[in-house]
Amino acid sequence: MKFVVDTNVPVVANGKSQQASPECVKTCAVRLNELTRKGKLVLDDKWLILKEYMANLRSSGQPGPGDAFLKWALTNLKNPSRCNLVSITPTNSSFREFPPAPALQSFDPNDKKFIAVANVHPEKPPILQAVDTGWWSMREHLRRAGIIVDFLCEADIRSAAGKRKRK
Repeated sequence: MKFVVDTNVPVVANGKSQQASPECVKTCAVRLNELTRKGKLVLDDKWLILKEYMANLRSSGQPGPGDAFLKWALTNLKNPSRCNLVSITPTNSSFREFPPAPALQSFDPNDKKFIAVANVHPEKPPILQAVDTGWWSMREHLRRAGIIVDFLCEADIRSAAGKRKRK
């Protein structure tokens, strides 16, 4: 199975997210391990996703599960049986391959690359997501645009989204 992986998944797997429960941390680590053993990672050929991973993870030293995932991604980048690279075209505040749905135009600009990558890939792979409430609040708009998001920590994200609404 192919996946696009939002940066918060390996960050959570490393235990570096305050809103993630221990169960969420474990779930993220397990899913990354499964992906690296028998799945495929989908990335952009401009390294926009990898650069974000590298800014938030480390590929050397005593790695956590998210760091190990980064090292695996860098090692397997050119291996088509482990990674698929797609081309995305940056525009002023988005990507040409980003869905044109009006409701999605206010989506976090830093996360649009993940959606553009999933959207341009011929198989439209799901995006793995951990605890980003911005994704949760847009889930129906994403689904209607043909973007599948696999929320790995649904209880945590529901709780965090509820707290945001009460503020």
